[in-house]
Amino acid sequence: MASKFIVIEGLDGCGKATQTEILCQKLIDMGKKVTKLTFPVYESPSSSLVKMYLNGDFGDNAEDVNPYIASSFYAVDRVASYLQSWKSDYENQDFIVADRYTTSNIIYQMAKIEEQSKKDYIDWLYDFEYNKLGIPKPDMVIYLDVNPDISQKLMSNRYNGDENKKDIHEKDVDFLLTCRKSALLAAEKLDWKVIDCCDENGILSIDCISKKIFDVLNSMFDI
Repeated sequence: MASKFIVIEGLDGCGKATQTEILCQKLIDMGKKVTKLTFPVYESPSSSLVKMYLNGDFGDNAEDVNPYIASSFYAVDRVASYLQSWKSDYENQDFIVADRYTTSNIIYQMAKIEEQSKKDYIDWLYDFEYNKLGIPKPDMVIYLDVNPDISQKLMSNRYNGDENKKDIHEKDVDFLLTCRKSALLAAEKLDWKVIDCCDENGILSIDCISKKIFDVLNSMFDI
């Protein structure tokens, strides 16, 4: 029996890595068998084209690179990871929890596509990765919604104020605003679960967000 496959999504700086780690540890503490994934897999050669893209080797701005080409870079990294490291886990664990996945292409690459063609892009992406490449489709996608203005401040803290460390996605606030629109559209159309990570005072505490995530997960799977 295949694992329950959960993906944590969100814009850069929203806390995906932290929340993925917390969720995995909660499930492990409950006695569940869990595999944690992170994409892109930067330590693998399979991410070489992704790194070149994010470093600006194919253009200084994200919009310089055709979304179908960029999507393929990320897809290759995912299928290599699946074949090399977690195909067996998917068949034998209780949960697979991923920090980013195919769904990140919908957020970042669909943002480059005109409104009337967005559905066609999603259809192409799902067919390409889930059918033709044969990687698993998630059972649940949880989107951590953080206003890009706030996530930019969090990223600046992460990089100690060195803006040069940001990739071509992270440094372009206008592009990130468009990505957020793509994410919220996808959430509506594809039944992603949206976690509002902010209130009038700014971003919520890590514990508060993790509780929201677990409550959403528990409501679907009755853990």
